[in-house]
Amino acid sequence: MIAKEEITIKVPSEVAQAYRNATEEEREQIEARIAVLLKSSMTSKLEAIAKLRQTMDEIGFRAAQRGLTPEILESILNDDE
Repeated sequence: MIAKEEITIKVPSEVAQAYRNATEEEREQIEARIAVLLKSSMTSKLEAIAKLRQTMDEIGFRAAQRGLTPEILESILNDDE
């Protein structure tokens, strides 16, 4: 079984009241939906970060293939012109 932890979120008063008035089964369904929503959001961000890293690695690899060295890059970055 997956360990569960309690969190606190702010919602409009009528939403909080409806949650408090819900049956145990309804509250469990709501909690499951919120968990899926948050997990989906987190996964999307992690996937975006992974894609960015992959793109940066590809750019670096192609630049190195074309002769860009760390010294040349530093010279370009330090060029005040």
